[in-house]
Parts: sequence; C-alpha cells; structure tokens
Amino acid sequence: MNAPEHKHLQLDEQALQRARQHLDEGPVTPSYGPWRDDVVRLLNDALATELVCVLRYKRHYFTAHGMNSPRIAEEFLEHATQEAVHADRIAERIVQLGADPDFSPDSLTRRSHAEYDEAKDLKSMLRANLVAERIAVEAYRQMIQLIGDKDPTTRRILEEVLAEEEEHADDLADLLRE
Repeated sequence: MNAPEHKHLQLDEQALQRARQHLDEGPVTPSYGPWRDDVVRLLNDALATELVCVLRYKRHYFTAHGMNSPRIAEEFLEHATQEAVHADRIAERIVQLGADPDFSPDSLTRRSHAEYDEAKDLKSMLRANLVAERIAVEAYRQMIQLIGDKDPTTRRILEEVLAEEEEHADDLADLLRE
C-alpha cells in the first residue's frame, strides 16, 4: 500500500505579492476573497444584537424590584457592561475589514437576533434575558461555522464572545433555578 504523497507547507508567493498592493485597504488582503461583505453583514447584525442586549439589560437593571432584586440587578448591569464590550469589539473588527459599523437606532431591533423586553417582574426579566442569551449562543455558533477558515481573526473574536454569552446563559439559568 502506497503512503499518501506528502506536500510541503509553503506560502503562496503570488498572494504575498498581491498583498503589496492596495495599501489603503489596511489589513484586508485579496485572500479575503468574496466573503468580506458577507462577514461584515453578519458582524453588523451581531452588533445590533449586542446593542439591543445592552438596552434590555440596562432597562432591567433600573427597573428590577423585589427581595432578590439588588443581586439580580447587579448581574444585569454586569451583563450589560460585557455586552457593550462585545459590541465594541465587533464594531472595531468591522472597521478593520474596511467597512462601517451600523449603529443606526432605526434598524437595531430589525437587525438584532434577540428582542428588546419590557418585563416588569424579576422572573420574566430573567427568562427574557436567558432566551436572548440562548439566541446569541446559537447565532454565534452558526456565524463561527459559516465563517470557518474564511476569516480566522473574526472567527476567533466570535469564539471569545460566544464563550462569554454561554457564561451569561449559565448565570441566568442558575438565577432562575433559585
């Protein structure tokens, strides 16, 4: 039985030559191929989702009432702060890809994967936030799979955000069980 032919790991010299051109495109080299616009669209939708989550968590932070509300409200505030960091990282990546982050308030809820919520009681707030976190987890998993090796930097950022979204969902599930 013949052993499979071994190919040497070697850089594509032509791609390196193309990278010397179009310096105004910053880190976006021709190897990004046709996927850059799709990646930016996915990222802008993720940005909208993070911003809606910040708004929902902030509303819940300020309107939480009841015996357990101080501790739960603090959790909401912590999550709002972390969601804002996610939004900033995603917006920064969009700019690195040579595009504009879409912060338009007019389309945020339409582009967001998660919903805004105006629940009045703590249990409903926790449920709404857990649903939103689970949606974010699923959306990030799908984005990571879609992007694959087309944009390793974006994939890595999304993997880091996904890990934090899973933590948020775990925190909220624990609070709901209490």
